[in-house]
Amino acid sequence: MVSRRAFLAGSGALTVGGLGVVPGFTSAAQAAVSSTSGSPARLLPVFNRPRHLDYGDVSKLSGGDQTLLTTLQGIVNRTEPELYFLYDTGTVSVPDAKWLADMHLPTKLYKNPLDLVAKYRGRIRGAIVHDPAVPDSLNVATTLAGLENAVVADADQAKAHGLRIVKDLRGMFDDDVVKTYRWQLDNLFPKVTHKLLAGLPPTRVVDVEGVQWQEIARETQQIRDSSNRGTYNLDVSAKLGKEAVYVRFADSFTDDGWGASVRHVVVTANGTEFARFEPNSPEEAPYLFDGSHSSIGGEGNRFADGGNYWIYRFEPPAGTTSLVVTVEMWNQYLVSATDTSPTRIEPFAYFRDYVVATKALVSWLPPGGATGDLLIEHYAKYPTLAPYMGWFANDVSGEWDGVDLASKGGSPVVAADFYMNGTVHAGFTAPISDKPRPIRRIDKPKNKVYVTLTFGEGDNIQYCQRRLREIWDDPKRGQVPTNWTISPLLAETGPGLYSYFQRTATANDLLVCGPSGGGYTYPGSWVPAELTEYLKMTGGFMRRTGLDVVYAYSSRQDDKWILLSEEIASGYNEYTPVKGIMQTWDGDPLTVRQGGLPITGQWGAPGKAAEFKAAMDQRIANWDGASPLFISGGIGAWSWSPSDMGELGALLGDPYEVVLANAFYDLLNRVL
Repeated sequence: MVSRRAFLAGSGALTVGGLGVVPGFTSAAQAAVSSTSGSPARLLPVFNRPRHLDYGDVSKLSGGDQTLLTTLQGIVNRTEPELYFLYDTGTVSVPDAKWLADMHLPTKLYKNPLDLVAKYRGRIRGAIVHDPAVPDSLNVATTLAGLENAVVADADQAKAHGLRIVKDLRGMFDDDVVKTYRWQLDNLFPKVTHKLLAGLPPTRVVDVEGVQWQEIARETQQIRDSSNRGTYNLDVSAKLGKEAVYVRFADSFTDDGWGASVRHVVVTANGTEFARFEPNSPEEAPYLFDGSHSSIGGEGNRFADGGNYWIYRFEPPAGTTSLVVTVEMWNQYLVSATDTSPTRIEPFAYFRDYVVATKALVSWLPPGGATGDLLIEHYAKYPTLAPYMGWFANDVSGEWDGVDLASKGGSPVVAADFYMNGTVHAGFTAPISDKPRPIRRIDKPKNKVYVTLTFGEGDNIQYCQRRLREIWDDPKRGQVPTNWTISPLLAETGPGLYSYFQRTATANDLLVCGPSGGGYTYPGSWVPAELTEYLKMTGGFMRRTGLDVVYAYSSRQDDKWILLSEEIASGYNEYTPVKGIMQTWDGDPLTVRQGGLPITGQWGAPGKAAEFKAAMDQRIANWDGASPLFISGGIGAWSWSPSDMGELGALLGDPYEVVLANAFYDLLNRVL
């Protein structure tokens, strides 16, 4: 999953002269590795094909009720997928409903989805009761639910639905996360599947409807160079009168990735200081109401880009009439305040059907410190190529550190934390062609700027299920040659999804393999012998899904992305069908030939079409026009759409020529 700022760093261009229906295997590596000409055996668990689906709209249910239903779904669908849920809304305009309609299966709508608990009560042994006072007990309960053929519930839910309590976790754990997951690893690992491990947050933050925010401060210019860095006094006195004041820091320009950034905070009530802290410090913790949508920068600053934000909660002394928050702040800030608690904490329900059905062990271990050490132990216990499915804590830094640890441990990452109805999609079969897209070959290259443009994020199967479907269905798709990263593992986690994108692609759409092959990984962090197994597995999946271009990372050194080594590039060349690699790395030159393959750095620019075009004009300003120039451009999948691509394409006249990646690398292979 490409982080929000990662692809902006590049500037690449080149001038050239056994569980029921889930059969076990001895080793995940042995099962997944194929020859360079054969098809891979199953990497991920097998599910039967659904024949009829009971479904309901759970979008308005609490996280606790959603968790009850998704764990029920896991038990029921393990044998044969029969339950399907709509998580956003019941209309056909959103992905859950669209995918359901695409399957053309007999269905029955349950207006109250909780009625399904009574219908399928005979399929389960009862409930694993988690401890609401210990959030991580919900993950232990999920692991136990898979092993005990039970659902996850709190005590009130178990009573309301007449469920026998199979195991009661109340009082069993405390707030020591390491101790909780140590108990789980020591006691449950021998019983769970060893074909995958999962990482899911036990809770989620849910917005409270009807909260009124008052704008306090806004940067009205698109500043990305910290030139407005200064000390700002934010008077939030207008929101005094209730128990607390909530102050939210967000991005005033949500489409370019340079939102609010804060380094120091001092809070005064009636002129007297009562809070002083720096981000990511113990002193900040009592005031950080919701930091899950923000990140920590290199100098200890807290920032939030795009649609992200963070919220502080300040409870001033009684009688306070003046409340001022003084911050050192910069970039594109948008600060607002309210006197109403804007969010609540609920159980995180998503993807638990898949975890329960496969009898997987699920944890939530931030990849640093003592929790990171325990996560390393998890990887060490699993066979090479057993995927880590879910996600990591701590946003961008958690992504980088977590994927790095997984890579060192021989586990490709499958971003799946918001992958809904996974047990249904994994069982539904659909035709997938193994034929690569024919190349519209450029026989006689001209002295042009050849550009290939790629949407990132495709390694993330929940992105493929949700955001990609949303923008893919834009009627303006196909106006501009566009590459779309996608996970070849959808051949097993969602064949219907992959088939849909493959079948409905226009002549101007090309599917390319997301980073860095058969699962998100950093090849430079792998043990060499295990990397060979990963590349063989990747080659098998790419051939199976008709992919011949890959977007990749290597690894990070000294906080910089480095180029794939000659040895790693040679491995891609030997074991996979790639014709070229687009890669994020820092430094120059950013287009090379390594291991017999052309590798291009991903160049990117903030903003939408006009800014992208202006930045590209600046990038080629020193080009003499005497030979072809090649630029591989990264497009922000969370902020761009085909309509935006249409606007960009209209701007890219002479000397630019936009081409698909297969033609781009075919040409590079002949001129580089």
